[in-house]
Amino acid sequence: MIGLFLDDQSFEQDIRELIMAFYPGESFSHQETTEEDYRLVVRSKTEENSFLLNIRDMESGEELTDSVEVHFPDRFETKNRIKRMLYKMSMEHTKATLPWGTLTGIRPTKIAMTELLAGRSKDEVSAYMKKAYLASDAKINLSVEIASREISLLSEIDFERGYSLYIGIPFCPTTCLYCSFTSYPISQWEKRMDLYLDALFREMEYTSKRMKGRTLDTVYIGGGTPTSLSAHHLDVLIQRLYDTFDFSTVKEFTVEAGRPDSITEDKLKILKSHGVTRISINPQTMKQETLAIIGRRHTVDMVKEQFSLARSLGFDNINMDLIIGLPEEDIEDVRNTMEEIKALSPDSITVHSLAIKRAARLNMFKDKYGDLKMVNTQEMIDLTAEYARKMGQEPYYLYRQKNMAGNFENVGYSLPGKACIYNILIMEEKQTIIALGAGTSTKVVFHKENRLERVENVKDVDLYINRIDEMIERKEKMLANLEM
Repeated sequence: MIGLFLDDQSFEQDIRELIMAFYPGESFSHQETTEEDYRLVVRSKTEENSFLLNIRDMESGEELTDSVEVHFPDRFETKNRIKRMLYKMSMEHTKATLPWGTLTGIRPTKIAMTELLAGRSKDEVSAYMKKAYLASDAKINLSVEIASREISLLSEIDFERGYSLYIGIPFCPTTCLYCSFTSYPISQWEKRMDLYLDALFREMEYTSKRMKGRTLDTVYIGGGTPTSLSAHHLDVLIQRLYDTFDFSTVKEFTVEAGRPDSITEDKLKILKSHGVTRISINPQTMKQETLAIIGRRHTVDMVKEQFSLARSLGFDNINMDLIIGLPEEDIEDVRNTMEEIKALSPDSITVHSLAIKRAARLNMFKDKYGDLKMVNTQEMIDLTAEYARKMGQEPYYLYRQKNMAGNFENVGYSLPGKACIYNILIMEEKQTIIALGAGTSTKVVFHKENRLERVENVKDVDLYINRIDEMIERKEKMLANLEM
């Protein structure tokens, strides 16, 4: 337990997130009790031009105190100064460093892209990130490389006049042990799927009318697991998309096939016949024992069979998702997975570092799963990067998550010409993305005001169906203000 007592709450979230990175798994309290109840006590004192911080180790009695001169009207610079001070104090106390330095946000490449677009050279951007955020050279170089590639990949996208579309299918065959996404067992909804699709179609009709005159650049059907739908419902959904929206300008159409146990030849043929340009077939790992632990019902052989089937049907842009840090896996397991993936030769690979959210069963039932060993190391991350590059793939997008094992990142790699434009757009927040369906989040970009607003749909499927008019009204309040 860490006691966190701050005079000024303005920077509480930034301070707490950085402390969490140094002391993973610790909980926080803002209640004053006897200090023996805490492992660490972190206190601050705010003065006119300075911010003082004290960290006291309750076990050893070690006490660290430092202060930094700040200018509170400049919140951005003040925040960075406080975080650099806290980073150096925590580093001294733990004798550890963080690969991303003081960066706790999920979009570090956004910083590099902003600086590059402002006309700074790669060397200047690297020097800035080193000084401002204390990040490691390896992570800075990765950020700058990816940001440079993203700028090139997005060069033909009209950020202001264009938009992208996300369709959420919140159903899965089963719920994985580590998953916290909004999803419902498909078995409970198969007989009522028409109700969900009818509500979704109403939201689609509204969006098409509201966005008329704008260019639709990318379409992404995600979940959940979209291919948990029956072949009939999948066909009905995609045909309705074509009937509702103008696809003549669509540069990329992705459907997450995701779970191999949800894929059939009929479903793949439907996707192909409707012009889907990119799919994902996600093993997560190629170790059968791990698949059983995390609640995946597919087998390693099933991954290979469905991948081969998709190739035989003409899919030439197939992504595969992997997770590093899964229970009971070590670097040799990661190496074996990468060897198996290399033999299949997908067009892109997305490597995730395990991030266990509060709503995941792995976190909610610690008494049951507490003995599972989960390890993620820089060596494992480097190994996946080495394999991806040997396969001719280059990193093209990156994001981070809270509670991520090892304080690392998720990286998407692809062959030249096979990068997912939607993935970059959702991370860099350069374009409005309209999200439809239960549990989805629309991001509206107001370019002239340099701001972004979100519009959330309710997560519960029944509530989404019953309150679809409210979901449409929420969007109208926001989208009516978009510049034409």
